[in-house]
Amino acid sequence: QDYIEKRVLEISSYIMESSATVRQTAAIFGVSKSTVHKDMTERLPLINEATAQKVRQILEINKAERHLRGGEATRKKYRDQAKKNEKA
Repeated sequence: QDYIEKRVLEISSYIMESSATVRQTAAIFGVSKSTVHKDMTERLPLINEATAQKVRQILEINKAERHLRGGEATRKKYRDQAKKNEKA
């Protein structure tokens, strides 16, 4: 149980420092997106409500910007494909 609480606090401080997404955070800590999400939405409020509110705000911002990041990734994908086709 102690290691879970330690992980929750480490992940929450990382998200607050970097404003990282759930997916980015999961990759850094070597856990699943589901684990990060559950840690931040269910476990963190039981450990530290004030920190949980700050993290929740960051995750809400990330969620609101999600469609923009997806669109940018698609744009980059097709731009890179076009460059590759020009060289061929």
